[in-house]
Amino acid sequence: MPALTVAQIAEICAGSFTGDSARLISSANALEQAGPSDLSYVANKKAAEMAANSSAGCLLVPESFDIPGEWSLIRVNEPRMAFARALRALYPPPVYKPSIHPAAVIAAGASIAPDCSVGAYTVIEEGAAIGSGCRIGPHCTIGAGVRIGSGCVIHANVTIYEGVRIGSRVTLHAGCVLGADGFGFTLVSDHYEKFPQVGTVEIGDDVEIGANCCIDRAALGVTRIGDGTKLDNLVHVAHNCIIGRHVVVAAQTGFSGGVTVGDYAAIGGQAGIGERAVIAAKAIVGGKAGILTSQRIQAGEPVWGIPARPLRQHLKNLAHVGKVPELREEVRELKRKIDRLEDRN
Repeated sequence: MPALTVAQIAEICAGSFTGDSARLISSANALEQAGPSDLSYVANKKAAEMAANSSAGCLLVPESFDIPGEWSLIRVNEPRMAFARALRALYPPPVYKPSIHPAAVIAAGASIAPDCSVGAYTVIEEGAAIGSGCRIGPHCTIGAGVRIGSGCVIHANVTIYEGVRIGSRVTLHAGCVLGADGFGFTLVSDHYEKFPQVGTVEIGDDVEIGANCCIDRAALGVTRIGDGTKLDNLVHVAHNCIIGRHVVVAAQTGFSGGVTVGDYAAIGGQAGIGERAVIAAKAIVGGKAGILTSQRIQAGEPVWGIPARPLRQHLKNLAHVGKVPELREEVRELKRKIDRLEDRN
């Protein structure tokens, strides 16, 4: 890892510094764990209270932040975003030389840009085309006719079925599967018959898909993930879903078939979305929310609960549920009073 001076980090983060501009910073850490060679940041009131006891060598802080003592501070508009920029400089990605491992299996009709790297035991099938600057890890399978844009990173054990199309600068983490059949079966008499899944999957530019995600191909047409969208680990996107641009989805969320999600929506972990549901652009879905089949979620107030309701209504319902034991005891007391009155009569 490179060591940077406070002045260099300030330039990277477009901030102004005070303190020892020549102090060397070689790593980054949380406020409570940072040491003299570490960079950390202050982004909220709680962090500001902790900062005075931190041993960090340098802090990224808001413009208005003030702390007594001798500190190396870098003042920026958004400390968290500045911290992310600094992390990229302190922890640059490894450089991979263009190469194809001798144990990789490449079909004669596959096209791979000369500056790509391909790991051991990866299989690239006939007609696949891989753009410039891609890095493909070991034990991957890239099916026939797959199209992958430039600058993509495909980690180990990724499976991309035939005909899938992937944009540029896409990151696919280990174990994810793109283009498996959607869950399409029709009950015929006393048994299920498979409905052929003959569509495909399209992934836009600058998408990141977490480990062990599954994106199913469409029954007909396309399952689409829009530009800039980020999926956490263990997300399932079923057949014919259309996920918009710059959507963020937390872990263990499941989308049933035909769901539509608008641009810039945010969906919490373990949410379950029923078939053909529609989530509007910039809508917010809370963790573990249950969205019913064909339900429409509007932008504005976050929704929560099962079935998903506006957050204020959900919290009000929870408050009512919390009063049930008290109400039950009141009912019992009323019953006892009625029984005593009847006994007197």
